[in-house]
Parts: sequence; structure tokens; C-alpha cells
Amino acid sequence: MNQLMQEGLSREQYAAIAAFRFQLRRFLVFSEAAALAAGLPPQQHQALLAVAGYMESEPPTVGTLAEQLLVAPHTAAELVSRMVEAGLLIKTRSTLDRRRMELVLTPKAEILLGELTTAHLEELRTLEPALIQVLGRLSRSATSA
Repeated sequence: MNQLMQEGLSREQYAAIAAFRFQLRRFLVFSEAAALAAGLPPQQHQALLAVAGYMESEPPTVGTLAEQLLVAPHTAAELVSRMVEAGLLIKTRSTLDRRRMELVLTPKAEILLGELTTAHLEELRTLEPALIQVLGRLSRSATSA
């Protein structure tokens, strides 16, 4: 018997996880293509989303962006520098803590992000039935294990 099957994992569990990863990848491929078509590298699109969707009372910082993008702080700092040069972000020193550099979207970035987000929401509506189905399969396979 296959070692994986001996560990109690079923073919259905593998199939459910594979289907879930496929749906995620479909969305990511769409997202990357949409960003590139809008003239924006995918990582910059993700950074704009992270800044626009930041829900804390203080504006996000380079450190916040590093956490949200799962990258090293120096990588986020370089990304922010490129985005400031491209006219997508404004970086200002915090009035409360002069060590903090706060990030804000420019009007140009807000327009671009609005267009991309509208397209992404439509794509998610298209993928929703498949995502719901695969998430149901995942939860059923987890409870039957």
C-alpha cells in the first residue's frame, strides 16, 4: 500500500486540495495578467491593494507592506521607492513618530486600482461557484478523515 494512503489521507482529500489549488491558480493567473495589461507589475498591484485595504487607524508603513506581501523589509522598501517614482505612492514621515514612513495612494493609483478591483470582483463572481464547491469538498474530506 502507498505510504501516503497508510497515513490516512484519501484520494478524495488529495483531489479536493488539488482542485482548490487549481482554482486559486486560475485567479492568480487572471490577476497577474490584468495587472500587466494595466501596465502594473503584479507585485505593485498587490502592494496597492495592501495600502488601500489597510484597516488600522494609522496609515500603513513600509514594514506593514513587507508583512502583507510576505517579503523582507528591504524588498518592500525598494518596491515602495519604485512606486513613489512611478507616481503610485506618496511616502511621508509620521507626525506622531518621525521614524515611521507612512504610505498613501496617489490619485493615479486610486484610479488604476479601482479599475483593476472592478475586474477582479467580476472574475471572483465567475469563480465563486467553483470555489464554493471545492471548499465544500475540502471541509467534507477533512471531517471524514
